[in-house]
Amino acid sequence: MSAENGRARPIAKSQARVPDLRWERAFWAAGLRQVGGVDEVGRGAMAGPLVAAAVVFPASEGWALRRLKSAIDGIRDSKMLSPERRVALLETIERTAVTIGIGIVPVPEIDVLGLGPANRIAMERAVLNLDIDVDALVIDACVLDLGCPQSGLIDGDALSASVAAASIVAKVTRDRMMIALGMEEPRYGFELHKGYCSELHQARLEVHGPCLHHRRCFAPVARWEVNS
Repeated sequence: MSAENGRARPIAKSQARVPDLRWERAFWAAGLRQVGGVDEVGRGAMAGPLVAAAVVFPASEGWALRRLKSAIDGIRDSKMLSPERRVALLETIERTAVTIGIGIVPVPEIDVLGLGPANRIAMERAVLNLDIDVDALVIDACVLDLGCPQSGLIDGDALSASVAAASIVAKVTRDRMMIALGMEEPRYGFELHKGYCSELHQARLEVHGPCLHHRRCFAPVARWEVNS
């Protein structure tokens, strides 16, 4: 979908699997120079927070655009990359981006709000945590109530370089949080499955029941009483 001031319409899904800057460049050409790419991770997990990121690359043209493309070559949807490659690309993104914002919605909020609203709030927090006010946004699969022009791209992390970069930032950030939770609460193996519904996670949940890091709004978790 795409949107102007929050109103969305469908966009045909591209077959291209190498994200580029075409949507960012369209906004740049219209005079909207601060363009943020936004994505989130953790939507399908049974435990742990939702984490979103927003990444703004410098508006560029001519030689500067060629240099930007060279700098971010290799950025892909985070799901297509190994953990080691994601960490390496995070360093590239941090060097290249104008600013990066992170938005987090912890488990208690997810359980109160529900997954859909929490997902949008995580993205909005990421945008609001940028060091600048954005002129426009490119977002994976939705639009936000932030009052600026937006393109909501289905499969956006495979299409837009800034959205793919945001997916990497969000994924590395959340993985690190889950590794820390695994050290804090070692019974569930959070550092291994990152809170997703793996066989290991289900087996540990069967033995121990849920802890405070599990989402009670998820059916596999909801049937268990809080493990004290």
